[in-house]
Formats: sequence, C-alpha cells, structure tokens
Amino acid sequence: MNRSELAPDRGMIFPFDPPRDASFWMKNTLIPLDMIFVRADGSIANIAENTVPLSLEPVNSEGVVGAVLEIPGGRAAELGIKPGDKVAW
Repeated sequence: MNRSELAPDRGMIFPFDPPRDASFWMKNTLIPLDMIFVRADGSIANIAENTVPLSLEPVNSEGVVGAVLEIPGGRAAELGIKPGDKVAW
C-alpha cells in the first residue's frame, strides 16, 4: 500500500493458512499490480492483470487459494505466467 513503484523483480506474497477464497482491493495502492492467485498445491488458479490503482472494486480468486502473489502490473504477461503454472516459495 502507498507504494509509488515496485521493481520488476520484486513482489509481495500473502499466504493463507488455512487456504480460503481471497478478495483484495486496490484502495491505497498507487500502481497497477498483477495479482496471482495460487492454490494450496502451488498451481495458479487465476491472474488479475493490471489491477486499477485506488479502486474499491474487489479482485477475487477463482476458488480456494493458499496464497496471493502481487507483482508489478503487466509483469505476468511479460514473463509468460499463466493459470495452471506452478509457484514455489
């Protein structure tokens, strides 16, 4: 929140224990982000690309997830990241 920039090789991860349906908003977020919703098995459920800064609209997972990874907006497409890919941390 309140970041004016995020380097292309940086991000934030939000793990959930136990896994759950996730919903985020962009209030107080000044830059677009890609939100990567990751199932408990590490597979990507869905990606919300280039979320709108300062928006109060919810950005939701498509089902139960174990984590959400936020990276700079557009970076998932640049890296070829897509639903079904695996994430490890």
